[in-house]
Amino acid sequence: MIRFEDGFSDLPSILARYRRGSPEYEALSKLSESTRVYTYLSPGELEFEMDLRRGIIEASLALYRKRLAFRIFQESTCNEYYWDRRQDGGFVLRPGARPSEAVEDIFVNTRLYGTECATAIVIIYYKAVLDAYKPELFDRTFTRIVLMNWRDMDRLIDPATYRGLSDYLPGDCRYVRNPDVNPLTPEWQGENVIDLGGGRYYGHGIGLGNIDYFISALNRNRREGAQVSAYLVDAATRPDFRSLYLYRKNAS
Repeated sequence: MIRFEDGFSDLPSILARYRRGSPEYEALSKLSESTRVYTYLSPGELEFEMDLRRGIIEASLALYRKRLAFRIFQESTCNEYYWDRRQDGGFVLRPGARPSEAVEDIFVNTRLYGTECATAIVIIYYKAVLDAYKPELFDRTFTRIVLMNWRDMDRLIDPATYRGLSDYLPGDCRYVRNPDVNPLTPEWQGENVIDLGGGRYYGHGIGLGNIDYFISALNRNRREGAQVSAYLVDAATRPDFRSLYLYRKNAS
């Protein structure tokens, strides 16, 4: 169930704002019907989270449509007008580059970019926050951006992995692990996927499909004689929705 610290109780009025069958409607339905209590400061915080989850989904679909190339870190590529490529394959915002323009460029000049699935998720998070914050606030807030993995992300976004959750929601990042991966292709040891809602997922380098689709793709990249199938890990990674909400609220 959902509880608001400010005493608001008209949850149906919030649910009515979203189209039945939409990712937001699915997420709200799961939260409100859960046996766990989810506490929000106000309806504004809940709506911000739903909007950001929608942004994560839209950014995922945009990367899929734009055909961002899959490349191992040793062969990653970027637009050097906005980004400096590190030796480890990560991308660092160039001095003087406008953060919002640099992130948008990945979705405009996508052919210039190629990276692994972990970095694709980082890109998705920054794009979703950009759309929620708009360029002016985004540029003031994220002056140093590194695109590679969770460890390099800005502390305000601060993605965290939660295990054994009661509820998994559209916009969550899940992980499909391939324990018997072929040692010659370690890049197939697992796949980060974004829950798009309705049982569909996006994973950079594999595409769109249900979980069985990703499991099958990973199973084709196991070592000879492998006995253990790839599987969906009982965990989800999420950005710090509350901190992002409060920062935007206090900055406006």
